[in-house]
This record gives sequence, C-alpha cells and structure tokens, in this order.
Amino acid sequence: MPRQIMASATDKRFVRRAGELQTIATMIGMYCRGHRHDGRSPLCANCGSLLEYATRRLERCVFGDVKPTCANCAVHCYSADKREQIRVVMQWAGPRMLFRHPVRAILHLLHGRRPVPTLPEKPGQRHRRSAP
Repeated sequence: MPRQIMASATDKRFVRRAGELQTIATMIGMYCRGHRHDGRSPLCANCGSLLEYATRRLERCVFGDVKPTCANCAVHCYSADKREQIRVVMQWAGPRMLFRHPVRAILHLLHGRRPVPTLPEKPGQRHRRSAP
C-alpha cells in the first residue's frame, strides 16, 4: 500500500500546510543527501522516520491551516528528541535553501513573520464570569 502524504494537499483549505510539508521534506532531503546517509531510497531510515513524524504532527496541528511556523508556535507538539533532530536539520538546511530552493526559502521566512494565532478553545471550556 503506497504511503499517502497529506491527501488534502489539493484542497484550497490546506494549501499552507501542504507548502510547509514540502518545505520540511525538502530540508530533510537536503540534509540526508548532504550528510551522505546510507539507504537506497531517497532518504535513510532515520531521516525517513523523521519526515513521517513531521508529517503526522503537521496533519494533526490544532491550528489547522493558519498554523504559524513551528519556531513561533505556542504548542510544542514534537517530542524533545524529535524537536532537537528537526532543529539540527533546519539549522543545516536553512541557509542552503536560499541557493537550492530560493522561492520556498523566502516563503518560509515570510510565513515566520505572520502573526501567531491564539490557541483555539476546547468546546465546553468557556470562561465563566464569577458573580460579584
């Protein structure tokens, strides 16, 4: 069964998340090739699992398509070790993105400057005023 990444990528409501997924996939691919990791597929096993983890986190983001970049997000949904791995990947691939994929890199920088949305309320937890 082929792995399906973001089946809703063509839906107009999920264009930003699909673009962010492409950016993450590009960065992980550049990092894997740049460090000459072993593996016959485009990504080694470690980088492939990191991409799958990032894809799951992105698909389940509570902010939906208005999500900020992960560096500016109020909710840290990555586990500590995966957060460190993706930080290392982005730190290495980020500057190189300007030469290999300049449009995607500039869009990623611009998206990082968007205002951060507030966390959506859970449906039954509205703030109640206390009576004076």
